[in-house]
Amino acid sequence: MYTYTWYQWLAFFYLYCFFGWIFESTYVSIKEETFVNRGFLRLPMLPLYGSGAIMMLWVSAPFQDSLVLTWCSGVIGATLLEYVTGYVMELLFKIRYWDYSDQKYNLHGYICLSSSIAWGFLTIFMTHLIHKPIERGVLSMPLTWNLLFISVVSVLFIYDSIVCTREAIAFGKSLEAIKKLRQELDSLQVQTALLKMEAEERLQEARSEFMEQAAAFTEMHMGVLESLKNRAGGKFDSLKELTAMSLEEIKAKAEGKLDDLKDTTGINLSSLKGKSEQQLAELLKEKEAAMAALRSRSLAFGRHLFHANPSASSHKYTREFKDIMEYLDRSKKGPK
Repeated sequence: MYTYTWYQWLAFFYLYCFFGWIFESTYVSIKEETFVNRGFLRLPMLPLYGSGAIMMLWVSAPFQDSLVLTWCSGVIGATLLEYVTGYVMELLFKIRYWDYSDQKYNLHGYICLSSSIAWGFLTIFMTHLIHKPIERGVLSMPLTWNLLFISVVSVLFIYDSIVCTREAIAFGKSLEAIKKLRQELDSLQVQTALLKMEAEERLQEARSEFMEQAAAFTEMHMGVLESLKNRAGGKFDSLKELTAMSLEEIKAKAEGKLDDLKDTTGINLSSLKGKSEQQLAELLKEKEAAMAALRSRSLAFGRHLFHANPSASSHKYTREFKDIMEYLDRSKKGPK
């Protein structure tokens, strides 16, 4: 077993947080072809790697003489740590900072077989190669320098952790609020569409009624024309033209009243639904303004989140997460 003091363990934790950040940032930066400050924190530190390194040292200590058992202990310990960390972070922040859902043999997207195997080899590599020079460096450090180092880093680490945790929780609440607003917007849009559909149905019914009345009126006048034809003789053509003109005028007046009928029908329908189309439109504007305010409030942390974690996702708030990503992309490009 390792016999380290509490401040030496803490020094190892901070150093491995930093080395883990170097490894992850280098890998992701090459993959993304741009510099990526990888991780949850803004400091160049990845707590998962620091915790993982300490855990590896603990679980593999009894098996230092066996590479196979060292590998097995690393697989089991690191896999459990990764699963619990992923689950708790998504529970708190509504976001998955890593997601193995597209990998074979994954469990809920938090862990996968290939990652677990890699953790086992990393445990061997770290305990037999990496840790030895780091151990010599920390143990040879004077007590004063060691305490000064962990004191300064602890202050920065705790402060950054508090700030980033608050921002992450606020971001998660924004996702919840956006989802609620989205549901209200969808409901208002459906209600507005139904209101318009019913208004159109009423309008169509009124149009049909007018056309039926006009047809009956025309039929009546045609009967009168037939009787006049027998009595008036040659004067029929001029009389027919006058009567036809009057019929066209009647139809035009009937058509002209349809717009007034549409407005009246809308008012009647609004009383049935409880709100008019204009009131629904105002509510839609209010909800959209609230949505825009939430997106704007999430801008700063969202930029850090997506830049540091390109593979971040949210299974529970997929639509809302995508909406913020698109908003960030538009804000990055600026107004056209």
